[in-house]
Amino acid sequence: MHRDNTRKIQIGSRQIGGGSPVLIQSMTNTRTQDVQATVAQIHRLEQAGCEIVRCTVPDGEAARALAEIKRQIHIPLVADIHFDYKMAIAAMENGADKIRINPGNIGGPDKVQAVVKTAKERQIPIRVGVNSGSLEKAVLEKYGGVTAEGIVESALDKVHMIEENDYENIVISIKSSDVLMCVRAHELLAARIQYPVHVGITEAGTVWSGNIKSAIGLGLILGQGIGDTVRVSLTGNPVEEVKSAKLILRTLGLREGCFEVVSCPTCGRTRIDLIGLASRVEQLAADYPLDIKVAVMGCAVNGPGEAREADLGIAGGEKEGLLFKKGQILRKVPEDQLLQALQKELDNWK
Repeated sequence: MHRDNTRKIQIGSRQIGGGSPVLIQSMTNTRTQDVQATVAQIHRLEQAGCEIVRCTVPDGEAARALAEIKRQIHIPLVADIHFDYKMAIAAMENGADKIRINPGNIGGPDKVQAVVKTAKERQIPIRVGVNSGSLEKAVLEKYGGVTAEGIVESALDKVHMIEENDYENIVISIKSSDVLMCVRAHELLAARIQYPVHVGITEAGTVWSGNIKSAIGLGLILGQGIGDTVRVSLTGNPVEEVKSAKLILRTLGLREGCFEVVSCPTCGRTRIDLIGLASRVEQLAADYPLDIKVAVMGCAVNGPGEAREADLGIAGGEKEGLLFKKGQILRKVPEDQLLQALQKELDNWK
């Protein structure tokens, strides 16, 4: 698998590559200059399970804010830089654990050299990021538009700009909103490099559509053994990105320690408010850092069997339900008490 053979890269207190676990990233949508708001959002992300966080650094005020932000958080901090090489240097000087740049848009070889010099002095990794929307005119002309091959060629060209400065502390990111193009680009890239790869479907969309596109794309990429860090890019609360990434990783067998909720789709046999109950149980899951599977089932056809297979489960009946724990029936509970009964079991879980 590609991720087992990538270089090991240190990002603050965390390590990626060389078979390390796939880490979950997200990005703040606050103004980085607003330290209080940014720190508060990062704390929410940490609580949700975020392991690396990225902040945009558009100006000197934002770069200087990184120092105080870093003092108040507990996960590695990545600075996102566009166009101004001075911001990349300032971000590193203010404690960024990694920087994200496109070496092709920060002002030429001398500017890249200056950024690499600071990164080398501080041993700060550089994430080389290329999106399908930022391909150079020459690449577009060569391939007749945006293609997976063009994305990879552009990315490798930018990597070479870093390597020419005798630096290989590199992470690569290639993204596209076209899911299948993105998958193909990662397959091509993995065959040609040994650097760790950050994966994501860029501009995926809202929480609804973005989750579907990300689950398909990331599933196809990560399932092939490609990818060392992951972000689910959603138009919404970044906490939702982390929750989605955890579930994708768990579904692929790449993550343990997650609270998984399974529930049936309901049918005419259902005699309890299963949709509302399942939604409330899923919301409840965020408050319990447990590695368990909870089943919320609606009737006697598949319900008892599915509930028995879970660590904890509910099998609905006529305005009531059976509460299961590790395959055994605990008791029968009225519908209006099912959530409280489940919560009590979670509070005392062993």
